Amino acid sequence: MPQFFMNKRLIIMLVSIIVVVALIGFSIRDRENISWPEQFVKDIVGLGQVAVSTPANAVSNFFKDLKNLQNTYKENEKLKEHLNRMTQVESDVNRLEKDNKELRALLDKKESLADYNPEQATVISRNPDRWFDVFTINKGRSNGIQPDMAVMTSKGLIGKVKNVSKFTATVEMLSANDPKNRVSAIIQDKKKNLYGLIEGYDKENGYLLMKVKPTEGKMKKGKSVTTSGLGGVFPDGLAIGKVVKLEPDHFGLTQIAYIKPSADFYDFEHVVVAKRGMPVVKDTEEKERQQVVVEEEGL
Repeated sequence: MPQFFMNKRLIIMLVSIIVVVALIGFSIRDRENISWPEQFVKDIVGLGQVAVSTPANAVSNFFKDLKNLQNTYKENEKLKEHLNRMTQVESDVNRLEKDNKELRALLDKKESLADYNPEQATVISRNPDRWFDVFTINKGRSNGIQPDMAVMTSKGLIGKVKNVSKFTATVEMLSANDPKNRVSAIIQDKKKNLYGLIEGYDKENGYLLMKVKPTEGKMKKGKSVTTSGLGGVFPDGLAIGKVVKLEPDHFGLTQIAYIKPSADFYDFEHVVVAKRGMPVVKDTEEKERQQVVVEEEGL
């Protein structure tokens, strides 16, 4: 009896295998129509796939979008940082170009100022309330700077050293309202030079005011004005500006020369201090003659 059941199970298994193989063979052959059991199974499987794949794809797309959003945020932050760096780089380039231009001009100026040992300095402080009066430079007594030394930019004279500490110095500009801040100057002319003192500043028009003795002829506009070296403070030949016009004063005893400064009193960062050391005296007789002329004119 047990042997019969064992044979029966074997027979059932073989029959089942034969049926499955037959169904497989039947299902894989090319047919235009499939049987309703196959349709039922395929529909059930398809619905199951849709039911599983739809939320799975939704979750996958959500995390993918979240990752893309995170990457976009990081890229945006990098772009912002890059733009900020570009803005700073552009600002640095403009500043360095300006500094380079000023320093090159000062280098050329130094080569022409060998008579009095020029010392390059940088402006480190400037009060907006006294923008045209004083400023502070980064050179002081330790660098050989002394009061009353001439200070200029690459374009021309701008002021003189007012007071000095060990490492810094305060410079008083020609445009400062200080009656004691006077500069002995000369208006250069082929026929006859005019000597006088610069002792004022017209803030409204930006002109330096120079008192000179009335001349017999008419002085033309555009004449160059430089330091005369007769005041004992500034070396001679430092560019100051050009004459714009001459007018008699209220009493008619002297003339006022309006001078447009060569230097820009508003925008500068680098200056040269004319250190008094061992200046080279040129044409001593000419200096003595100029001194006599100034004394005769009462200046």
